[in-house]
Amino acid sequence: MKTLIIYDGVYGNTRRIAEAIGSGLTPTDTRIINVNDAKQEDLKGAELLIVGSPTYGGRPKPSTQAFLDRITAGALDGVKVAAFDTRFGNNQNIALRLLMKAINFAAPRIAKALEEKGGKLAMPPEGFFVNGKEGPLKTGEIERATVWVKNLK
Repeated sequence: MKTLIIYDGVYGNTRRIAEAIGSGLTPTDTRIINVNDAKQEDLKGAELLIVGSPTYGGRPKPSTQAFLDRITAGALDGVKVAAFDTRFGNNQNIALRLLMKAINFAAPRIAKALEEKGGKLAMPPEGFFVNGKEGPLKTGEIERATVWVKNLK
């Protein structure tokens, strides 16, 4: 299966999750690309597209959103899609937890955008936890990303 994993990030945590997801796929033709290097042409021939971004105010990074906006309508017809994000761990104070519950996270928004472009959601969006703004990833998140991708439908 020709797979394209597009990620965004600042501190390397989302890249590490993207690489773990790539390593969790059964033998396949997989490319992992930073969103700043991704082009519409990269989508041609992809059978599975996975997009990930850090969560910024309940949304993907602006560069990820700009990439999603550039995908032409119907460009993902017949393509399986999945979305993930990185987010602060669940050890925040109650006010921050309530705020995040209200504004949500990046992965569901990415998944919705991919579906609107014609993609077929292959699995529910997923979030992977970092300790603090810069990370590192919480213990076990790399392994969890490798397992998550095995649930593709």
